[in-house]
Parts: sequence; C-alpha cells; structure tokens
Amino acid sequence: MRSTLGKSVMLAGVFLLLAGANANAALVDMLEVKIPFPFVANGQSFPAGRYEIEREDLTSAVLLIRGEKGNHNATFVPIVPDGGQDPAGSVPVLTFNLYENQYRLSSVWQSDRQGWSVLKP
Repeated sequence: MRSTLGKSVMLAGVFLLLAGANANAALVDMLEVKIPFPFVANGQSFPAGRYEIEREDLTSAVLLIRGEKGNHNATFVPIVPDGGQDPAGSVPVLTFNLYENQYRLSSVWQSDRQGWSVLKP
C-alpha cells in the first residue's frame, strides 16, 4: 500500500466560477471559486462548496477565505508573494497539495504574474 504522504497534486482553473479584481485598487482583490472537494486551509477543514477569497489591500500578508450560500466557514490564511508563474497561464487558479488524504491549499493565483504561496500554520 502506497502512502500519499508528500504527494503533490495541482488542481487548476476548472474550480473557478469567476474571478475579478475590483476596479479600485484601494479596495479588495477578490476571487469567487467553487471547490468540488473538502480541503484544509490554515489548519481548518472546509467542505466542498463556493468560497470568496479576498485580499484586504495591496500590502496585506493574509487572504480571507469565506464560505458562501449558507456555508459560514471562514479563516485568514497567511501568504507570501510567489515568485513563479500561474500554472494555468493567465487564468486565476488555486493549487492544492495532497497530504495524508487531505487536500491542502498551497497557492492562490489571480493572474499570470500575481500569486501567493500559503504559509503552513
């Protein structure tokens, strides 16, 4: 029996319903996503469903993940800018790592050059 310990899986743009950055950069950058499987972010478990992911401002070092449509789960996730490129090209995308049979949020990409790695709790 093979362990899934440390196995990485990237799940891309198919999980995004729509993505948008507010026209006013002083406000919030926000993505609306549909994630079809349960996942973990900042040590907290989330069920499959629709979520808003937002960044308070351009200097913020955290993202807020908040459930939609009756899902009241929420957490702040510490982030650092990712120096790479969006794995899905110019499409906003979330990536997850599979670790001990749980998907863990690994990074959030808003555009081909603007992405953040999620710090482990």
